[in-house]
Amino acid sequence: MRMPEVNWDGLEEGASEVDELAKVKAERDRIARQLYDTKHRQADYLQTVWDAASDAVERIQIAPVPAPVSTQRYAIEDEEYCVALLSDLQTGKLTPDYNSTVARERVMLYARKIVQLADIQRLHHPVRHCVVPMLGDMVEGVDIFPGQQWLIDSTLYDQLFNTTPALLADFLRYLLAHFETVTAYCVDGNHGRIGRRGQFGPSDNADRMLYRIVAMLLRDEPRFELHMTDPQGERNWYQIMELGNYSALLIHGDQIRGSMGYPFYGLGKKVHSWGSGGLGRGVDFQDIMLGHYHQLARIPLNHRTAWANGSTESTNTFAAETLAGQSEPSQWLLFCDPDKGRITASYGVDLREEN
Repeated sequence: MRMPEVNWDGLEEGASEVDELAKVKAERDRIARQLYDTKHRQADYLQTVWDAASDAVERIQIAPVPAPVSTQRYAIEDEEYCVALLSDLQTGKLTPDYNSTVARERVMLYARKIVQLADIQRLHHPVRHCVVPMLGDMVEGVDIFPGQQWLIDSTLYDQLFNTTPALLADFLRYLLAHFETVTAYCVDGNHGRIGRRGQFGPSDNADRMLYRIVAMLLRDEPRFELHMTDPQGERNWYQIMELGNYSALLIHGDQIRGSMGYPFYGLGKKVHSWGSGGLGRGVDFQDIMLGHYHQLARIPLNHRTAWANGSTESTNTFAAETLAGQSEPSQWLLFCDPDKGRITASYGVDLREEN
């Protein structure tokens, strides 16, 4: 019986294909292991830094601010809340007339004007409580877009552990000296992102870390509270602030896409969608408060109002060239009747240097 002929060329070709497939799988496995190691090294690095910073901050003890004493009589006893929006400080940012020192001066000027305007309101009714919606971009960051390293006056370390926590602590303590309670509601901004988009997880946000540091610095203040959602592995991008019968959706504002000016259409579409169940069943709100666009605006959206906050910065050459827009440094200060569930007064507070 004659044996069949073996196709040695075919066998060699098949073996070669098997070897190539094995090499591809091995390379795939190597890259997967490398990616896994890189992700965990980044996570371990961030956790180590955070643990060290937390330990250092917890050793700091700051004496509580004495509560204000008032014998003032009011025309009526209907309580109102002072609502001081604070956003887009971007400490560390450098422009022709803005830096970390100027940011501090303007934020503390804002604190003084908050008290002055509250005292005017107190001629008519009590204003014992101050609420501070912190709407993000409290720091500038260092590497969220190409070339940012040339537009800052301090590192992320300085922004996160030196200038900004001290500034916010001083701002809040100043308010505590003039209000019975101060409550902060905090959301993250896009400038708090660490690195380029997708380089770290969405929960690794410098604004978020900053809020925790401030909470630890003021942990011995019995009249201060800080509220922040802390979703696992997700960005702290919104929360609902409730003041009696009044409620507002707090966001930073980068969730609303736009270019070449304020995105009025995008804002309306998002707000109407969020208000009709886009945030889940039973989640509702009367107004929305946001920052991001550095433009002070009050935008009616049927029975809701969008309060678009300004920024403490002034000249911005990028905005001038790209958007043909500039804004004076400003922040919204509102007064809210918690029983009637509505904003009763609003002030666009000018933060230009007083001459």
